[in-house]
Amino acid sequence: MCAALAPVSSAVLIDPETGAAECVANSAIPGGTGLILTLDATGYTGDPHARTSQVLPGWSVEKSRRMGASAVKLLVYYHPDAPNAAAQEQFVQGIAETCRRLDMAFFLEPLSYSLDPAKRSLPSSERRRVVVETARRLAPLGVDVLKAEFPVDVSEVQDEAVWADACHELTLACPTPWLLLSAGVSFETYLRQVRVACEAGASGVMAGRAVWQEAVEQSGEPRRAFLNTTARDRMARLTALCDALARPFTAVVEAPATSEGWYRRYESL
Repeated sequence: MCAALAPVSSAVLIDPETGAAECVANSAIPGGTGLILTLDATGYTGDPHARTSQVLPGWSVEKSRRMGASAVKLLVYYHPDAPNAAAQEQFVQGIAETCRRLDMAFFLEPLSYSLDPAKRSLPSSERRRVVVETARRLAPLGVDVLKAEFPVDVSEVQDEAVWADACHELTLACPTPWLLLSAGVSFETYLRQVRVACEAGASGVMAGRAVWQEAVEQSGEPRRAFLNTTARDRMARLTALCDALARPFTAVVEAPATSEGWYRRYESL
């Protein structure tokens, strides 16, 4: 997958447990493509309605930096009304402080969930509130880029005007650049989401299953053929859409001006 898609992507997000070392060792990721390494352990601990995230045991921001990563990504399960919301916020802030100390870009991926044991997922109106409030609370904690869920359940709400209004609300709430994850929807649905999100202020995408999910059920030459044709074409279409419509991160983050002697003020590691 990396050999097929990394050359046509700006960066690759990969898990140290399932391929990061192998992809680097086999030069599957070109030097001009960024490497983003995940920090989080799969799943969560604690009560299902007060989910606790953790860093993968034996892994760290420091090790990611030594491996040559351009950034790290942390997934946290978060609901602003959960009893452990403050603890999850402290967890995010701690990782952010480490990333700042080590000059490592920090991508955060918060995933919403239902506090009602009778509901497996949030209804669309509640999902919108939770996604927007999550961005408002977590992004200011030292996050560089937010990897956000689409704030509307598109299986429940098909009106793109509602989608756009929700994405615009997310943009206003989020003080950092935000990118849209794909969450396993079909590619054509994801294209619609990306267009609406970018027009409403998203700065790009972190696309996964919407691009390559069919490859999981294939093997050998059919898999390679799919990844090098259909999946690559999907990445090209997403890139063109983002190039045309996405909000540049420089519209949100202003680089400080340099001056003589800047290196004296530069924070030491």
